[in-house]
Amino acid sequence: MTQKPSSEKLVSALLQSIDPGQIADSQVRQTVEVLLNLIEQLNSKIKELEEENQKLRDENNRLKGEQGKPEIKANVKKGFKKDHSSEKERTIPKEHSKKSKNETIKIDREEIVVYPKEKLPLDAEFKGYEKVIVQDIRPVRNINLVPKKW
Repeated sequence: MTQKPSSEKLVSALLQSIDPGQIADSQVRQTVEVLLNLIEQLNSKIKELEEENQKLRDENNRLKGEQGKPEIKANVKKGFKKDHSSEKERTIPKEHSKKSKNETIKIDREEIVVYPKEKLPLDAEFKGYEKVIVQDIRPVRNINLVPKKW
């Protein structure tokens, strides 16, 4: 898939292709050379101002508490370089393995929940028990549903 060349590249290519030496009239040639030099100076000045403008925008956003334009760094391969300078750099890092939190939880009671067989579908079959740890459950208080006497 080819990309369309940007307008900067087109302008740069066009300016490079102009040869003032082929212009016969010396005054016109001199004018074209001056204009080309002016275009080149203005183009470089615009690039400098755009960079400065972006830096000021980033600084302004940073002062507002926002994030500036992110600096995206190139992909760097993880691993070691061919020339190791010390023994510490030669050791292979160990992979981190996450431990289960269930081992540290204090279980204060165990309960098997019984579900009425009448409410089960006809094709339901028992496949064993599954241990589940449930935390931070608060029992619902019974609400008194006795009507008030007026």
